[in-house]
Amino acid sequence: MKMNAGLWIDHRKAVIMILTPRGEETMEIRSNVEKHPGHAAGARSTEPYEAQLVQADTSRERKLTGQLDQYYTEVMAALRGVEDLLIFGPGEAKVELKNHLDQANLGEKLMAVETSDKMTDKQIAAKIRDYFH
Repeated sequence: MKMNAGLWIDHRKAVIMILTPRGEETMEIRSNVEKHPGHAAGARSTEPYEAQLVQADTSRERKLTGQLDQYYTEVMAALRGVEDLLIFGPGEAKVELKNHLDQANLGEKLMAVETSDKMTDKQIAAKIRDYFH
């Protein structure tokens, strides 16, 4: 049985739809990536040495990279057994996932990587159905 999958992804969530001859299965994976700490819109600190109280950018970036790596590993695990894959989404996450797939020697399953805007779950499902049918 041939399994095809479509995946809409950004840094916050991934929506995966797997198509099999028996039907469709849709799942959502949340990244739980913490937002970059910063100021509220336009607010100034009342602390005189605030810069010393905030983590260095490199440690925040390492933490973010580790969280994203774990997220991409979870997404790739959900795609086990898929033969053809379409990846689309609004930002850099789709290219980062493609690089993870290439490193894991799974890049041959990839049919296309497309840029798309934010979409509802129904729009995502319709795009995947259209692509594979």
